[in-house]
Amino acid sequence: MSNTISPDALLAQMRGMIEQAKIAPTTNEVTAPSNSQREAFSNLLKNAINTVNDNQQYANELSTAMQSGDPSVQMSEVMVALQKSNVSFQAMVEVRNRLVSAYQEIMNMQI
Repeated sequence: MSNTISPDALLAQMRGMIEQAKIAPTTNEVTAPSNSQREAFSNLLKNAINTVNDNQQYANELSTAMQSGDPSVQMSEVMVALQKSNVSFQAMVEVRNRLVSAYQEIMNMQI
């Protein structure tokens, strides 16, 4: 397996992300999100939380197997799983903090 990154592929991916992020200017009116947008956001959060949970469970299983003396479990594999679990959890906490901050800011807005 090659770990090299193709500059052309990276550039194409970045251009695709820019195109997806572009928003057509319409009006300055704020509209409520549609039900499908709410469901998509809700599903995105649920999937992210489930992924973090899966990472933590997998790391815990590997750690338990290593502690019980399973010869098929490598120390490096356990450490990588634990770090992946830790990073994903920290990212989820940061997302939660940002959401709470945004909610508080919206609640403090004057109408």
